[in-house]
Amino acid sequence: MELSLRRSTIEDLHVLVVSGDIDLTAIPRFSDAVARLVIDSGSHIGVVDLDGTDTMDDTALGVLLGAAGRARKSNGDLVVVATTDRIVERLERTGFSRAIRVIASVAHA
Repeated sequence: MELSLRRSTIEDLHVLVVSGDIDLTAIPRFSDAVARLVIDSGSHIGVVDLDGTDTMDDTALGVLLGAAGRARKSNGDLVVVATTDRIVERLERTGFSRAIRVIASVAHA
């Protein structure tokens, strides 16, 4: 499934909703969108909603980890929404969820 990226703002939260596959061919678009999210969020929380994601390679996890580091340097943060078992298990298995807060919905940010 082709990657779809949609941005929205809910109060002080900047949200990036991701659908489809985050594979090697989609990484440049995904990386740019996440970087813009961090810049736009400034000292607030940026949210990446992965619930519509079908597949995600390790490079995508690296993009998110790097973006979280940049957000924290700006006194902001980056959180990830994930509720599908497959994605949540992957984030836990890789240790990702120890570095970045994984939440059940945007409302929990």
